[in-house]
Amino acid sequence: MTSLKIGDKAPEFSAQDQDGNTISLSDYKGKKLVVFFYPKASTPGCTAEACNLSDNYERFKTEGYDIIGVSADSAKRQSNFKNKYGFPYPLLADEDKTVINAFGVWGPKKFMGREYDGIHRTTFIIDEQGVIEDIISKVKTKEHTSQILK
Repeated sequence: MTSLKIGDKAPEFSAQDQDGNTISLSDYKGKKLVVFFYPKASTPGCTAEACNLSDNYERFKTEGYDIIGVSADSAKRQSNFKNKYGFPYPLLADEDKTVINAFGVWGPKKFMGREYDGIHRTTFIIDEQGVIEDIISKVKTKEHTSQILK
């Protein structure tokens, strides 16, 4: 789906998180970053994925990673999602799909025989220099941490 490849420079972005703070890729210069794109806040698969990352947050921190979640949900919906489950990382409210399109994860999907456009659940692992070191397109929502921290 995405045209980005391992070894590419991650697209620079700025977007508002669930509390209206502006978060940019440049904020994470010198750090490793996990950016996970998910279709919709508070749905079963997205909740399983976000909770799996949250439950293992200390492992990510120990290995030097920060985490950002991104969907096209409103800031209010992202805030409700984050607060309900106590996620320790920001959720970007990318309603205009600037970040989603920059990473190339928006496109045609099929669900129960119906075709529509939406976010393809994809995770990008970005190194300290802003280079993509891994792209996970077949996300296992309940075991996502083990896909990232091998």
